[in-house]
Amino acid sequence: MEYMLFFNETAEAFARRADPVKAGPHMAAWGAYIGAMVQAGVMKSGNGLLAPETATTVRLRGGATQVQDGPHADSKEQLGGYAVIDVPSLDVALEWAARSPSSAYASTEIRPVMPPMAR
Repeated sequence: MEYMLFFNETAEAFARRADPVKAGPHMAAWGAYIGAMVQAGVMKSGNGLLAPETATTVRLRGGATQVQDGPHADSKEQLGGYAVIDVPSLDVALEWAARSPSSAYASTEIRPVMPPMAR
């Protein structure tokens, strides 16, 4: 079964990506984690995302399109990336989520991917 892992990150984690000293170790942890999923044969796809301030939020209200710079969520954590994995059960997806670097300083959300017939 396919599951999407949503890697939520704090503002501090996004800042580490841009820091010349801290970016290396931060990204190395992610590289090791993603590499482990690839090596295990569970990784289907995924991407890291740019910082939340690069986001644009679109809403349709009363027939009018509203566009807002930045993320809509008022949260201390923002989506930093995602991976789609193919594993036999939610328990195995939970094991992979627990290994995510973001689980140590923010959170990782897991959702089943809709089966093809429901898409």
